[in-house]
Amino acid sequence: MAAGAAKKAAGSDLARRVLDWHYRHGRHDLPWQQNPTPYRVWVSEIMLQQTQVTTVIPYFERFMKRFPDVVALADAPVDEVLHLWSGLGYYARARNLHKAAGAIRDEHGGELPADIDALEALPGIGRSTAGAILALSRGQRHPILDGNVKRVLARFHAVDGWPGRTAVSRRLWQLAEWHLPDEELRAYTQGMMDLGATLCARSRPSCEACPLNADCLARASGEPERWPGKKAKKEKPLRHTTMLMPVAEGQVLLQRRPPTGIWGGLWGFPEVQGDPTDWCRRQLGVKPSYTTPWSELRHVFSHFELAIRPVHAQLPTCPDRVADSDNLAWFPLDEVPTVGLAAPVKRLLGMLGRSK
Repeated sequence: MAAGAAKKAAGSDLARRVLDWHYRHGRHDLPWQQNPTPYRVWVSEIMLQQTQVTTVIPYFERFMKRFPDVVALADAPVDEVLHLWSGLGYYARARNLHKAAGAIRDEHGGELPADIDALEALPGIGRSTAGAILALSRGQRHPILDGNVKRVLARFHAVDGWPGRTAVSRRLWQLAEWHLPDEELRAYTQGMMDLGATLCARSRPSCEACPLNADCLARASGEPERWPGKKAKKEKPLRHTTMLMPVAEGQVLLQRRPPTGIWGGLWGFPEVQGDPTDWCRRQLGVKPSYTTPWSELRHVFSHFELAIRPVHAQLPTCPDRVADSDNLAWFPLDEVPTVGLAAPVKRLLGMLGRSK
């Protein structure tokens, strides 16, 4: 057999080996695998983007309890959706989920489209997510290319280059399409994701236990971690902000952030420039009884690091003008607000409550 034909035969057998491995060793008890409706699979796929399974499970279960179907999600206030998302990060996912649910309710009769183009047209659903939804919930034949599958294919075929590059991504999509079996699409899709998440891990892959090890070019090289190629690292810039924590009469003042950008749509402390006392005078019409700076807090994002300078401002009374604002509101200090909160804001609220 010619070398090209042998390679083709080994590659075309990948699906059967992944399926056999999945049936014996794959994950079968994840909550979204039980009653895998398009809605449940969709929510799980969005939550799993850049987030580990063990982190997602409790969030998914709480989310399904509160929003058992698309209409329940679409009808809910976005603040409640963000509240249940608090701690998962990448909050644009939650905003897009809520926005897409409204479109599904209003334009698709409350059912996720069974057509991949219509599914991709919804906010927050790209090609890979749409393919995963249709393969895992409906058994349709579509390739996926999440981070785990990229890693398996890049190593098996020794595809050089960072997958974020257009040419590399195009090659990986071709391979994902080529390896698709004609049947058992649910099991194959889950198996590929599981293989990448468990054995073909980013670091220290378990090549000896992998069902693809006999033909994996990355393993044959002796340096499997060389693939997939990595994006050139850039030093994360450090940004600074001052978060003002106004407190009065057992309540704390929070401000809703703009709908886009960092922590878009979440509630947090007002970020101020200059003197916090001047901000209270201008924005609230009251002078603090005192202000106390707290120790700096650091929060790391994917592209930068944020240095937060918290300042506690004790006010003599709750200013009346807050009641006229759509983006400012008082919340009891002894309760966790049922709105979306970024992790450092939630942490600071807990510290405020304990120091009351």
